Amino acid sequence: MRARCAVVGAGLAGASAAWRLAASGVETALLEARTPAHDGGSSHGSARIFRHAYADPEYVALTVRALAGWRELARAAGTELLRTTGGLDLGPGRDLPAIAVALDGAGLEYELLPASAAAGRWPHLAFAADVLYQPAAGVVDAESAVTAMVSLAQAAGAQVRTSWRLAGVERRGAGWLLTPSGEGEPVECELLVLCAGAWLPELARAAELAPVRAALPDLRVTQQSVVHFPFPDGVDGAGWPVWVHKDELNVYALPGGRDAGHGGFKIAEHDFGRQVTATTRDGVVEPAARQRLVDYVRRFLPGVPPEPYATTTCLYTSTPDDDFIVDRLGDVIVVSACSGHGAKFAPLLGELVTDLVAGLDTPRRFRRLGSPP
Repeated sequence: MRARCAVVGAGLAGASAAWRLAASGVETALLEARTPAHDGGSSHGSARIFRHAYADPEYVALTVRALAGWRELARAAGTELLRTTGGLDLGPGRDLPAIAVALDGAGLEYELLPASAAAGRWPHLAFAADVLYQPAAGVVDAESAVTAMVSLAQAAGAQVRTSWRLAGVERRGAGWLLTPSGEGEPVECELLVLCAGAWLPELARAAELAPVRAALPDLRVTQQSVVHFPFPDGVDGAGWPVWVHKDELNVYALPGGRDAGHGGFKIAEHDFGRQVTATTRDGVVEPAARQRLVDYVRRFLPGVPPEPYATTTCLYTSTPDDDFIVDRLGDVIVVSACSGHGAKFAPLLGELVTDLVAGLDTPRRFRRLGSPP
């Protein structure tokens, strides 16, 4: 099989890259070791947070572009993939004034609420200080988004191969020859697009990718513990917001969607995770992490039974500064290390890949491989 661009990995980033490339007329192959959005990576399930609330104006501007992409994807796929719930930022570790300034700069709506007003709106949460409410926040259905983007990529002419695990990378003329570990045809391409998430550190060990490996920042793969709690009695889960709360813990929470039977919300720590690799992760929730989240619910969510009804894990792949990698080094493009906050940007990531293929500018902060600023 031949293609101009071979995209390795069919999670949110890879599916988006394949969709955008194929839609722009680029001959594209999408290669996935398992199945798109499989539960061993970072793009599975039905619940990821979308929010504009960053203290960094550049990220806020990128969320605006991403939201336009989600709307475009919904129209193209004929299904809603982002459900608006509203979102809260709270806690002394969240710089609410800086977030407000960044939102103002983008012309985005928000409210700064005293604790008493917030408690009146969301009585199931305990508030100790001011809260920032951003009405455009919501929940992304990651798995359905991947499925939609892969389908759109195929409709635009992309060749998709599943159960195709990359085993060999070698030079072939002015491009690359990619070989799978088992049955399956080799792929020849001009440009190699690595969207492998937690597998990136392992794939970059290939001898021919030594320049990429040397240019990558330090990447840390962690297994994050996620815990599901039931909605309080009498509370309609459809009105439950997403929230980010940074106090003693750095916690995020959101309605759990299909992930645990629509019965409650999922909650996790953003910072704490056990360092693993994509192949050594064991899927076991850390007992200490579970207990910290139980204690958090007991303290900050009065009325919620502090007994989890489901637990799971997911993978983060993080850079030291939590910025992404979206860059090109010669004929290799890397889109990875979304550092636990990349799902919301999925439709935009594919746009940025298409820009790189076309030789156009992309955000300077994401150019981590030594490409010209």
